[in-house]
Amino acid sequence: MTNRRTVVLRGTVLLAAPALLAGCQGDLSPAFATWKQARKAVFELLFSPPKMLRDNAWTLAQLLQHLAQSIEFSIVGFPEMKPAWFRSSLGAAAWTLFNARGKMSHSLDEPIPGAPALDAERSLKSSVQRLLDAMDAFAAHKGPLAPHFAYGPLSREEYERAHLMHLANHWQQLVSKP
Repeated sequence: MTNRRTVVLRGTVLLAAPALLAGCQGDLSPAFATWKQARKAVFELLFSPPKMLRDNAWTLAQLLQHLAQSIEFSIVGFPEMKPAWFRSSLGAAAWTLFNARGKMSHSLDEPIPGAPALDAERSLKSSVQRLLDAMDAFAAHKGPLAPHFAYGPLSREEYERAHLMHLANHWQQLVSKP
């Protein structure tokens, strides 16, 4: 594809992105400014587990497993990828929009394509530990990162930001106990 056609296609996709992502409600999400802050929030779940909103398809343990999978796959590779045309157009546009807003919004009960099923019987403690281990592995990883299944290649900084926004987006499903 010529450079001009690529620019026109991406511009069209960016203009259409708000309509394509009409369900975005990122303003409701809390923000995690740093990896350390997000890790602390995950760790605190061991001591004060929140309730989940009633309309969630997953348990809190399954939600944490999903978040861990996302981080783990950014290191080892995602089991299934969206087509290249999607990653270079709609996926890239979605990432550009989320990154610009500093907030992500996506279907909160949709598993990662091809990912192993989330274990409904796994304990909260084990699921918290898995997510913390995934976060530590990402922080320690010095090699290249795998392309995102929908957004395509992301730099280390972009991936960290994507993970922080992903955690924050899912955090809106939690309700603190009074």
